[in-house]
Amino acid sequence: MAGGWSRDGAVQDQIDATVEDAVKRARSRMPGGEGLTHCEDCGAAIPEARRKAIHGVRLCVNCQSEDDKKQTVFTGFNRRGSKDSQLK
Repeated sequence: MAGGWSRDGAVQDQIDATVEDAVKRARSRMPGGEGLTHCEDCGAAIPEARRKAIHGVRLCVNCQSEDDKKQTVFTGFNRRGSKDSQLK
């Protein structure tokens, strides 16, 4: 059910687009290539279990946590179809 001037299914399309964007953003941040035995930021040893669980890991848990805090930006809604997003 759509409201106002939107067509049927428009709300679900926007929800789907928001989820797809979040998945793409998460996949783009995943490490790739050969992993390291020591953290590239602080030099601490990366445990073998972490290296096996995350292929291509380059940071220890502490540095990864700090990096994640810096990169967490979520607007809460998808602006793909809004006029404002076209003004940027």
